[in-house]
Amino acid sequence: MPRKRPHLQHLRSDKDLVTSYEATRAGFVSLALEKNRRATPFIEQARALKIAASRAVAPTDLIRMKKIRLALLTAAGVSDKAANHLRPKDKLEAIQGLIANFLEPAGENFVEELVYRFLITRGDTLGGSMRNVGGVLAQRKLGRALISTLALSGERFRWQHSSTRAWDHGTGEEPDIELYLRAISWKAGNKKRTVVFNLTVPFLKNNVDLCMFACSDGDLSKETYNSPNSYIALGELKGGIDPAGADEH
Repeated sequence: MPRKRPHLQHLRSDKDLVTSYEATRAGFVSLALEKNRRATPFIEQARALKIAASRAVAPTDLIRMKKIRLALLTAAGVSDKAANHLRPKDKLEAIQGLIANFLEPAGENFVEELVYRFLITRGDTLGGSMRNVGGVLAQRKLGRALISTLALSGERFRWQHSSTRAWDHGTGEEPDIELYLRAISWKAGNKKRTVVFNLTVPFLKNNVDLCMFACSDGDLSKETYNSPNSYIALGELKGGIDPAGADEH
């Protein structure tokens, strides 16, 4: 009896692993759109900063505006992480340096100078969050495909919210569910399956993009994560949009 090879339904040769031009183009467009989506909060913060700072007659007046103190610190080039390690005296010194060295020399355009420098630091923050965005988009795409397949098959499933860690029943019709999806659990015949994204596997001591377990969501526990026998598969997700990365497969 010939051995079953279900992977041949999707992969017939190594060429099937090479990213096509169309997929590469679509991937980079998706990245650009995602970058703009993530930049929106920073743009709105900059607009609010401009309105608030415009009430100042001179750059030194900004120091007394406590509501924009954090924004001033950002414009001074201090990241959120660095700010958590600085004393109030050091933060004030950084803001005073910003005013003396950059805002006062800008003259009557000091508000614009402030906003530009605020956005430069926020741009660094955005750049850091974009480093793994290809993997994030791949996770969303796979999550939505999995949910759609279950919904079309009439299979009931439960999904876990990435922020609250709460489990809920899904229908497959929830908008933007892939943006908040951390895990999904379903039953195929007598087999229970649960997929968890971005899990630090204890015995590997590494974060794994995708882990599939032979259990329901109610059976997940520290013991489950610590038991190699509980895992059906562990996988790394590839966004499939980098031609160089595709050539390596």
